[in-house]
Amino acid sequence: MGGMTTIGGDVAAGFEPVREAFAENFSQHGDFGAAVCVYQDGRPVVDLWGGIADRDTGRPWERETLQLVYSATKGATATAAHMLAQRGLLDLDAPVAEYWPEFAANGKADIPVRWLLSHQAGLVTLDRPVPLAEALSWHPMTAALATQRPVWTPGTAHGYHGRTWGWLVGEVIRRVSGRTPGRFFADEIAAPLGLDFFIGLPANERHRVSRMAYRKPNVDLTTLPADSVPEELREQVAAWRDPNSFSNRAYAVTDPAAIDFDSPEVQAAELPASNGIGTARALARMYAALIGEVDGVRLLSPETVAAAAKEQAAGMDQVLVAPSRFASGYQLPTQDNPMSGPSAFGHNGRGGSLAFADPDHGIAFGYVMNHIVSGRDDLRAGALIDAVIRTLG
Repeated sequence: MGGMTTIGGDVAAGFEPVREAFAENFSQHGDFGAAVCVYQDGRPVVDLWGGIADRDTGRPWERETLQLVYSATKGATATAAHMLAQRGLLDLDAPVAEYWPEFAANGKADIPVRWLLSHQAGLVTLDRPVPLAEALSWHPMTAALATQRPVWTPGTAHGYHGRTWGWLVGEVIRRVSGRTPGRFFADEIAAPLGLDFFIGLPANERHRVSRMAYRKPNVDLTTLPADSVPEELREQVAAWRDPNSFSNRAYAVTDPAAIDFDSPEVQAAELPASNGIGTARALARMYAALIGEVDGVRLLSPETVAAAAKEQAAGMDQVLVAPSRFASGYQLPTQDNPMSGPSAFGHNGRGGSLAFADPDHGIAFGYVMNHIVSGRDDLRAGALIDAVIRTLG
């Protein structure tokens, strides 16, 4: 594809370096189909797309192409929770069981909602995985989580609740609002802002969804002799190799554990941790409306944003076996995910997608793509962010 990739869209004067970096992602960093959008002070200054939406058919990526963004969905779901908190309907420091009485079982009566949001509840896995079809129908999974015993003493450690987070936080949203998290998002966030983003894809939108491709890492560290693994990665690689580690069990909460995120059934379900589908434009616009007004709409007050983005957990992650930082539902910048500066907050997704707000710079950023690239091999979002920072001077 190299230099042949067609780029559509616009950049404001001064933001041309972002277009150059976006083109280079196709020619040098492995993008197949992708989009990037940046808002500054409530207005779009970058809105670009290009490449191929489906490598099997050659369908081009167009302005309205939708992309599944894996865990970047968590930022959208967290925003819904904070809207309920802002309205006085949800107290993040109240026990989860106050809203979801069944959750009190097995020593969980005192876990506050905030610990669900910030990955401190110790509910990363299930003793007995739930059949996938039942998990997609919602209630069997929330029932299983309500009876599950935490795998560490809640509040004493944090670990990325990669899959369970969506049902845990989503059920609180459902109990408080009377609406599923996908419906609440559609009504209260997507509709006022005109966002092309869905948690639970309507059947009539499926034709717009890009199809994912997966790249294996350049080196599969789990196949190397232990003494050949770089020392700083040995603990992490040992966890990947151990089927009983939290690193593996956190993604084995359904039976089968593997989930085909291209399937119509999975895309139509509501998985508020991991199956949001939308545009880079929608994500950037949502984050812009968290830190300022966008066409007359502001989702959260400055006070709510400051509280929502305050660090709650940091240090060694029990699941990722690497340092991580979490606010109440949002990721905070780390060395591996610096975003655009220390005030930023947002969420990335498996294989490369990333969306965040940066109040210090007045910017909001969204990047989505269909080529799933793992770990340190992936330079794409970082290259775009570097270009944005250069334009800000």
